Amino acid sequence: MSLTDTIITLCIAALVVFAIYDEAILPRRNGPTRLCVSLRRRHKIDSLIFIGLLLILLWNNVSHQGPQLTTTLLLVLSFLALWLFWLRKPKLLMKNNGLFYAGVWIDYRRIQHMNLSEDGILVMQLEQRRLLIAVQQLDDLERIYNTLVEAR
Repeated sequence: MSLTDTIITLCIAALVVFAIYDEAILPRRNGPTRLCVSLRRRHKIDSLIFIGLLLILLWNNVSHQGPQLTTTLLLVLSFLALWLFWLRKPKLLMKNNGLFYAGVWIDYRRIQHMNLSEDGILVMQLEQRRLLIAVQQLDDLERIYNTLVEAR
């Protein structure tokens, strides 16, 4: 196995571990999920560039009769990137004592201020950071508010 194949394999393993964590472990951590809200996708252009670069590498490997293992690994990595950026829905998981946003646990006590921007983005101010939560449906903002009021 070449260095390229090893690096691609490590990337695939990291994405599979993230997929298992995001889909199976995260909803079960820190108690039952009170509310699950779908969020808007961000960085669509970046994902298209990444997938395009993977397809260029795949085409280059196929046209130069590269190793079959590299071709297979690039196909798997392309599929996982497609799943990660386009098929999987980012979500906000609200629990009894906090929430998961982008895979990170945030305790409700850390939220200092909340504002709603004109374009429907909920801004949560933490100690040193702001969370910009862009929901898909504006009705979800009211559900988030009700869940926060019930939790406090």
